[in-house]
Amino acid sequence: MRLFLFGCVAAALAMSSPVLSQGREKIGTGRIFTNDYLGDNKDRWRTGSYAISVAKADGWDGSLPNGFGDLVEFRLRSDIIAPENIVNAAPGDRRYVGALSFGMHTHFEKASTEFSVGADLVITGPQTGLGELQSSIHEVMGASIPGVLGNQIPNGFHPTLTLEAGRSFDIAPRFSFRPFLEVQAGVETLARAGGDFTFGLLGRDELMVRDVATGHLYRTTKGEHLGFAAVFGADIAHVEHSTYLPASSGFELSDARTRVRAGVHWQGEKSSVFYGLTYLGEEFKAQSEGQVVGSVRLNIRF
Repeated sequence: MRLFLFGCVAAALAMSSPVLSQGREKIGTGRIFTNDYLGDNKDRWRTGSYAISVAKADGWDGSLPNGFGDLVEFRLRSDIIAPENIVNAAPGDRRYVGALSFGMHTHFEKASTEFSVGADLVITGPQTGLGELQSSIHEVMGASIPGVLGNQIPNGFHPTLTLEAGRSFDIAPRFSFRPFLEVQAGVETLARAGGDFTFGLLGRDELMVRDVATGHLYRTTKGEHLGFAAVFGADIAHVEHSTYLPASSGFELSDARTRVRAGVHWQGEKSSVFYGLTYLGEEFKAQSEGQVVGSVRLNIRF
């Protein structure tokens, strides 16, 4: 738990660092919370995550800058991954994972192609304190206390690089499609292809950041549009390596990792809400089925 608190302080200092922020202003903050209780109401596998992003640039005019490093996103994430039964895991089920990551990403556009390039340090194991945190929350809520913390993925530090390239196409005045390609190397090494449809104007003039767990694009700046936007997306990945599913422990990765998602954004004069559902396919061959998780972002102001 001490490392978890230290990490939060370090991230806060990095986000406000005069060196990294020199000549830039904060243009927005994005966040997204994901939990399987908000989806299929079960406590298993990709059970919970939280991400917060702080974006800084010289300003925001509704479109990405052309220069690498002109817009920087500082990202803090936590992930909890668990076996299907968190009290007494079945033989062959995945091990418990507590992962905390700190990263810096830059977003820019070249030749009508949108790029996101970034690096994260992913910290795993009991040192994150996330297992203790989940146990405390479950105790307060009267939920099952995890009994699998003795079989966690071990302590480790995993530098991770991510590159995404995508391009937006306006199919109709209120209907757009954005296909994308992504590669990642580090805590998980993979290649992914997919796309996202948006019905509505909300989000078109904003910085949208992709959530690692679900693939949902969450809003990090506020544009000029109000009202609703419905989103639908899907992608498929080939995973070459996963620290979370080590081959040395006998895990065999699924041939393909799929995600299918849908959600609704709403923006009022002051407040905003997002709710989405995501189907996550099997990540390893002994996994009995996929799962549905829910994601939410609330920004309520009076």
